[in-house]
Amino acid sequence: MSKETEHFARGLVATIRARYRTDDFIPLHAPRFVGRDREYVLEALDSGFVSSVGRHVDAFEAALSAFTGARFAVATVNGTAALHTALLLGGVRSDEEVITQSITFVATCNAIRYCGAHPVFVDIDRATLGLSPESLDAFLSEHAEMRDDGLCWNRDTGRVIRACVPMHTCGHPARIDRIAAVCAAWNLVLIEDAAESLGSLHQGRHTGLFGRIAALSFNGNKIITTGGGGMILTDDEALARHAKHLTTTAKQPHPYLFIHDEVGFNYRLPALNAALGCAQMEVLRDVIERKRALAEYYAVWFAETYREFVREPAEASSNYWLNAFLTDDRDERDFILEYTNTRGVMTRPVWTPMHSLALFRNFQRAELPNSEWIEARLVKLPSSVPPD
Repeated sequence: MSKETEHFARGLVATIRARYRTDDFIPLHAPRFVGRDREYVLEALDSGFVSSVGRHVDAFEAALSAFTGARFAVATVNGTAALHTALLLGGVRSDEEVITQSITFVATCNAIRYCGAHPVFVDIDRATLGLSPESLDAFLSEHAEMRDDGLCWNRDTGRVIRACVPMHTCGHPARIDRIAAVCAAWNLVLIEDAAESLGSLHQGRHTGLFGRIAALSFNGNKIITTGGGGMILTDDEALARHAKHLTTTAKQPHPYLFIHDEVGFNYRLPALNAALGCAQMEVLRDVIERKRALAEYYAVWFAETYREFVREPAEASSNYWLNAFLTDDRDERDFILEYTNTRGVMTRPVWTPMHSLALFRNFQRAELPNSEWIEARLVKLPSSVPPD
């Protein structure tokens, strides 16, 4: 590797350590407990309501609804469960198809397969790292048709294309208004994978509010955490009721009988996790402000190098969940990943594209030049809230 690249990598490590003010190991994204986390969890313990009932679950849902502007929020045990439920609520059934992006975490495609459906991959935008509305429209124009039943059919496979699942990568909003317009034209249900984008806005509107339904995640490495947890967002009251019903094993209310009216799931968030979430929500705005300041710190440093720091897209305000930059090529990417990680500074590439994994390799896909270009170059940086 060139001396210039070695010099850059050495400077990158020094810059990260200077901001975090430590010679110890620096993780990619650590949870932060500075509020009333312990108090609320102990309160839940003392109440005796530690499973999926109790005031903390309701309070956490209300806090998410108020923060995002969604009319309804339904808490689930993790983000994958939220997305699986969202797909079912969106009408996705076995042997149908769901269009998504290849650059995403595997949970997106796993949830599609849980429904017995087939993922179809289209390209991303380089600027947003999210699903490209042009690639989506071009794929549909070439391979799909609207039939008299009002459904979108894939002419190649003979299957119904039921839904589209864009993902807001690293917290940066996709061009979701354009994606929504394409989905409306082709009668596709828009389901947003907003797992990483709590606190991110597109055109002043929170991610997750542009489609019929959305899924959030509160895993240990997310911008706020409940340890494990997820949330379904929707403005549709009937969908919200059905979401809560499905995620509580589809049990009908009754004083003592166990009557279940459809196949349901044990997906509701426990109150212990929800209590932690309530405390985390109280500091969320401060967390976003500090993470945006960290992104600016990185941006200033990268401006003095020739490498591109990934900034929030046009018309967007990002939570900068994970900061990232672009290397020249795969060889440089791999050198920097090796250099930083062996020196106690965690960096990561973007996920292996789904179409490259053996379990998804044989599903239909569009041409994916941007996905492959980004995968060869992107490096994620430590993005925990740094010390004051």
